[in-house]
Amino acid sequence: MKKLIYFSQNFLRNLNSLILRKANPEDSPFLWNIIEPIIRSGETYVFDPNSSREKMLDYWLADDKQTYVAEQDGEIVGTFFLKTNQPDRGSHVVNAGFMVSPESSGKGIGKAMAEFSFEEARRLGYHAMQFNYVIKSNSSAVALWKKMGFEIVGEIPEAFFHPKLGLTNVYVMYRKL
Repeated sequence: MKKLIYFSQNFLRNLNSLILRKANPEDSPFLWNIIEPIIRSGETYVFDPNSSREKMLDYWLADDKQTYVAEQDGEIVGTFFLKTNQPDRGSHVVNAGFMVSPESSGKGIGKAMAEFSFEEARRLGYHAMQFNYVIKSNSSAVALWKKMGFEIVGEIPEAFFHPKLGLTNVYVMYRKL
């Protein structure tokens, strides 16, 4: 049975030595260690590969987001954020962004963060989750999100400029919580 423990504003879950909790400012250097190689590759996020540390941390930790980290054996191995997808009459749908350190990819960290994010989003009052921009060529992310119950509800042609593939399609993916 999965256990969710609340500690004031920090939410922790221990799942096979994986701890999921709210990010704090002291996590910034470790978040950058995850964000930087992903952004620099230019293959899965829209950000300029030369984006600065400040720009990316300001974005990832902005006040409009609830940001979390995944720790394993004392090391931050993943991060995600939750944010309202649209204001007012669309505010019941949450948007999210996920990153797993390249060294921890394929070890179930993304799946664990997704499961936790669904619980947390429900706790925060959301009814559904929508990804507005999943790069079609990011096959591991597309496969994970389909496995986690997301449907592809739209496809935007040539919306992303991939550094190796050129113009690539993007999916909009959705699931109820």
